[in-house]
Amino acid sequence: MSGLRREVVPDIGAFVRTRGPAVGRGALLALPLAFVAGALLVPLGLMFVWSFWERAGFWIRPAFTLASYAEFFAGPRLSVLERSLVVAAGVTVLGLVLAYPIAYFLALRVRRDLARNVLLLFTVPFLVNYIIRTFSWVYLLSRTGPVNRALIAAGVTERPVDWLLFSDFAVFVGLIGSYMPFMIYPLWAALGGLDRRLVEASWLLGARPRVTFLRVTLPLSMPGVFAAVIFGFVGAFGDSAVPIILGGVGYQLMGNTITSALDVLNYPLAAAMSSVVVATMLAFLLVWYLAFDLRAVLGKIAQWRF
Repeated sequence: MSGLRREVVPDIGAFVRTRGPAVGRGALLALPLAFVAGALLVPLGLMFVWSFWERAGFWIRPAFTLASYAEFFAGPRLSVLERSLVVAAGVTVLGLVLAYPIAYFLALRVRRDLARNVLLLFTVPFLVNYIIRTFSWVYLLSRTGPVNRALIAAGVTERPVDWLLFSDFAVFVGLIGSYMPFMIYPLWAALGGLDRRLVEASWLLGARPRVTFLRVTLPLSMPGVFAAVIFGFVGAFGDSAVPIILGGVGYQLMGNTITSALDVLNYPLAAAMSSVVVATMLAFLLVWYLAFDLRAVLGKIAQWRF
């Protein structure tokens, strides 16, 4: 027995030494993973299941029917889906045009400490409630707001411009202002993680700055570009506050269309439309996962010593 005990004890010690760290990491990850599962995955699963149920008075009852999806894709709400895709794509393109130069300048032309401070400033607006920030555009773009007063003072127009508010222009401004800052961070991370030696090699070979950017910098930053596209597109595609506040009465995108279905207690239809939005988001994430290496975006964050 004593010999057997001497043989078993070293095995237990080796197990603790080799498996102990992995068990500890698993225990630390268990709580946040459980929280994500309970707060995100379970509600999404219930939403998907309810999209196949049927409406019964003020509530819903279990069933397996595609009536909600048929009502969505065969009715006028399909045009709302098409319009939402167009608006989200336009907001994403314009946001990318604005965010890329900012991220490029911060990642490659500014000291690290200054870049960190500027990136911190981009988070300051998010300390203010989202609805309040959106309502501030109503004042800025109104007939008596600063923008119209500036246009009149500059001689651009003789009277207030009406289409600045409660129009596509106002919705685009509100959505770009809301989601463009989110697009800066993945672009900055991807550009900051570039191997500078590749850019320098292009210069040594005689390439002009424009050619270096198009042939070296831009292709290497594409993971960050696609991540920024996801952030901008998904946010604009599902937004509900901006279309209501800045679009005016009757302006419909997917976000406030889902809210309208909830207002009339049509939960299966709202769940079906929400499932379409989530499926679109997952499709983008899947394409990003298959096309790019995640480390190309997160490598800079993981390696930077603050």
